[in-house]
Amino acid sequence: MDALNIGIDVSKDALDVAANGPAFAPFRVARTADGLADLIERVKPLGAARIAVEATGGFETVVAASLAAAGLPVVVVNPAQVRAFAQAMGKRMKTDPIDAFVIARFAEATRPEIRPLPDAELQALADLVARRRQIVAMIGAESQRLKRASPRTARSIERLLEALKRELADIDQEIGGAVRRTPAWLEKAELLKSVPGIGDQIARTLLAEMPELGDLDRRQIAALAGLAPWTRQSGQWRGRSFIGGGREAIRKALFMGAQVAAQHNPILKAFRDRLVAAGKPKMVAIIAVARKLLTILNAIIREKQPWRAEAA
Repeated sequence: MDALNIGIDVSKDALDVAANGPAFAPFRVARTADGLADLIERVKPLGAARIAVEATGGFETVVAASLAAAGLPVVVVNPAQVRAFAQAMGKRMKTDPIDAFVIARFAEATRPEIRPLPDAELQALADLVARRRQIVAMIGAESQRLKRASPRTARSIERLLEALKRELADIDQEIGGAVRRTPAWLEKAELLKSVPGIGDQIARTLLAEMPELGDLDRRQIAALAGLAPWTRQSGQWRGRSFIGGGREAIRKALFMGAQVAAQHNPILKAFRDRLVAAGKPKMVAIIAVARKLLTILNAIIREKQPWRAEAA
């Protein structure tokens, strides 16, 4: 008998659950504490080989953590890979129950490795980092509105901006405290920040959003961040290479780090300059720097050794 693989499609309010086994009846629960308790109660006796949860902009973190805490074999899967698998299956229709079934079939076909999920401290840190990202986005949106606002409306926007900036300062302080309270995290953060171009915020984002750092090889970690190039190809025709998928927050953080490193990190600056001198577009060069930076950071965490230019 084939091993049971369960797929969970996560939305803001609900969890749709399906499996590859014909005897499994799909069901839906609310994405609440009661809904998660119901989910665990229903799937725990089934002895699933793996329970695959698609990464969904942060909504999946509490779900995955709850399943892992219940001792269930949960794995968070890459949404871009699931979408490509769905197209190969001919499943172009977008509904939550179908999505859950496709996730289950993806888990059955690819058998992603079950990796331990972050502990409670990491989950708390991930939530703080996600909240910080939301506040930064709100500040950006209000700042754009301020440029077009009338004098009367501008006063309201300015008051809201001040409140958002205070909240951002509080979140940053709380993130710093969370890192400082965890000796293992502090050690990892200091290792990451030893690399020229990596500051507090990028280090915290990497630690919170990519717990696999140091455990994967360079190709796997690049794919996880959405920095692994792929090429459109058909027969003899070969198109341009692209990047995409993966974890957007990580990719954005690495782009920021790559731009700083391309100016102030002598090894990566020389690498970028060689690419540009060879005729590569500047954006392509920065993507390559981000990928190389991630490879260096992955090795630093794996080896537990700080940045050394000669090793890089």
